[in-house]
Amino acid sequence: MIRSLLGFALVLFASVSLLEAQGTDPQNTLVIETTKGPIRIKLRPDLAPKHVAQVKQLAKQGFYDGVVFHRVIAGFMAQTGDPTGTGTGGSKLPNLPAEFSSEPFKRGSVGAARTSNPNSANSQFFICFGDGCRQLTGQYTLWGEVIDGMDTVEKIARGEPPPQPDKMQKVYLLADKK
Repeated sequence: MIRSLLGFALVLFASVSLLEAQGTDPQNTLVIETTKGPIRIKLRPDLAPKHVAQVKQLAKQGFYDGVVFHRVIAGFMAQTGDPTGTGTGGSKLPNLPAEFSSEPFKRGSVGAARTSNPNSANSQFFICFGDGCRQLTGQYTLWGEVIDGMDTVEKIARGEPPPQPDKMQKVYLLADKK
């Protein structure tokens, strides 16, 4: 009996360790240090390889450092990634083709913001607060999920734009942490 329990405990421990390891792949974990605290995002190249590659490239260039959350709607999402802070800007990199999937948008999902043109995503993205994003499934590219820091996301100042917007102070891949 004790051997069975010990064996079960070892299997359970190994499973938890494997899940933790999968969630913290340093090459596919984006860290956003905000004015409200840190957010860690598991990147999903399995769903959106082109979007993930562009986000990584922009993070490595320091593009996102100092960029505000310019559109934050309670119960829906917090949007950022526009260097002008207006919701109309982007990077100098080319726009991306849509990489829609059937993976459902939910609390903590991270998706590419775009215009009405499905192939217009560039640098802007949003983090979902809750189920209000479900209708975006299959219509917007989902490229990540918050694995730590949803409490931080919840603290981001609301508004379109917020009167005193919060910022992404530093954005980097966990593998590049200095």
